Amino acid sequence: QVQLVESGGGLVQTGGSLRLSCAASGSIFNYPKMGWYRQAPGKQRELVADITNSGASNYADSVKGRFTISRDNAKNTVYLQMNSLKPEDTAVYHCKAQRFPFGSTADYWGQGTQVTVSS
Repeated sequence: QVQLVESGGGLVQTGGSLRLSCAASGSIFNYPKMGWYRQAPGKQRELVADITNSGASNYADSVKGRFTISRDNAKNTVYLQMNSLKPEDTAVYHCKAQRFPFGSTADYWGQGTQVTVSS
């Protein structure tokens, strides 16, 4: 079972940037889809962006054009570059590794990293 550790969160002003990292304990090549999710206080966890082994990516409409997800299989790390941050981006950001054994889905989550955007 893979262990995921997120880092790079912090406090930033509106319009600023942060780069989140998700380091895996094993090869992320075994996880066809890696993603970033976020959960704000009182809200449900939501998809921010995900990326496949082939590099195909998918973004929430609210972050398109501002966030970029990437993965480095050699370093077993997934990144989320966040630019033009807004107060509504404030949340705990979690990394997820996903694989699909025998037609089912297995998800593995990290503990999360806090991102706070001040107005």
